[in-house]
Amino acid sequence: MATDALAVRQKVQLFLNAARTGNLDLFKNLAEQLDDGKGLAQTVADVKDANKRGALHFAAREGKTEVCKYLLEELNLNVDVKDDDGETPLIHSARQGHTATAKYLIECGANHAIPSELGATALHHAAGLGDIELLRFLLSKGVNVDSQSDAGTPLIWAAGHDQPDAVKLLLEHHADPNVETDDDITPLLSSVAAASLPCLELLIQAGAAVNVTAGGATPLHIAADNGSPEIINCLLKAGADPNVTDEDGLKPIQVAAARGNRRAVEILFPLTSQLQTVPDWCVDGILEHMQAETGKIQEETRNLKEDNILKDAITSGQDKPQVTPEAKQKAADAKARAEYAFKQKDYLMATDAYTQAIDLDPTDAILLSNRSLCWIRLGQADHALADAKACRALRPDWPKACYREGAALRLLQKFDEAANSFYEGVQLDPENKELVNAFREAVEAGRKFHGTEKQKA
Repeated sequence: MATDALAVRQKVQLFLNAARTGNLDLFKNLAEQLDDGKGLAQTVADVKDANKRGALHFAAREGKTEVCKYLLEELNLNVDVKDDDGETPLIHSARQGHTATAKYLIECGANHAIPSELGATALHHAAGLGDIELLRFLLSKGVNVDSQSDAGTPLIWAAGHDQPDAVKLLLEHHADPNVETDDDITPLLSSVAAASLPCLELLIQAGAAVNVTAGGATPLHIAADNGSPEIINCLLKAGADPNVTDEDGLKPIQVAAARGNRRAVEILFPLTSQLQTVPDWCVDGILEHMQAETGKIQEETRNLKEDNILKDAITSGQDKPQVTPEAKQKAADAKARAEYAFKQKDYLMATDAYTQAIDLDPTDAILLSNRSLCWIRLGQADHALADAKACRALRPDWPKACYREGAALRLLQKFDEAANSFYEGVQLDPENKELVNAFREAVEAGRKFHGTEKQKA
């Protein structure tokens, strides 16, 4: 009986993989094998993975328009079927940049206004990718140019991903240059965080405010942190105030000095009122003072993290569920299937098998670590981060768990947090070159990207 169930699961995975790769003949053959009397259309509609993604989701995500045509025109499947994240096939195709497939789905009646659970629509993804053809097509259909998501409007997505052509097109269609997210992020703030001078210039021309704040920081604070002279000068020319303080009471010149951005300090120095807290008020004096202050803070932070790691290590063995030998054996079998699928680069099948293993043995951190990697390969950063955090909770002293967490945060473009995770791994294993290099790369990426938590597309 167990063997029959395993055979069915494997057939389901092959079926969905055929949709993903566009192998229509194999797909039809497997669909007929899976049909248990409900009829082909109902069988195909019912077959889904652990995230409730069906054949249409996979075909759309990989741009397999011919498979989509078969599913919609011959089997009459629901073009707006949602997966566990509330994402329709249209959203999947738009996110991956499959313009022709996305347009076909819309022509087949796909509702372009349906958002995912995070509020993102096809327009958001097209804007973030700079897919001008799809943007124009969607805008011609009368979409809401200012539709909000957890990460802001399409204009915020375009500005935050350095897509000036998309920014220009959205502004031409009257996108609001001063729209804000719940966290006070505006398109201009997003463009500065992305170090996108072309987007910044377009937004300023459209009337975007330059002295807004988000998280207590102004665009000039973010630019000072990045250290881009061009962006700093652009903001100053547009009226940015160099004497506004952030939530930590720091002016932009102090932020630039703390980062060691000398050119930024030199630009801001003649425009910044003298601070009594800085003994030697000159470019070198400001740099030296802020570098010294930053060193003190970093040392205190390191000590606090080391204390937390120790506390986690002490409590990590408490309240763990008991796993029977039989369950451990079944988990090992599922893990073996997952490893085989991973080697074949079938990350969806690997993810499903690891999920079965974790359900059987939730105490095995390696399973969570491996599934986190599968999620990363599939581009599912949020799922990858959740698994990495669960892995670290089980084994706080395991360097690889730190690496997995950092990798997921890096994919989410949370570079400062990623650097922290990689650094904690280096503390545990100073000779681990992979962790050391990842830490350095995250720090450098954070410098270019502002290092604060950025809203992701």
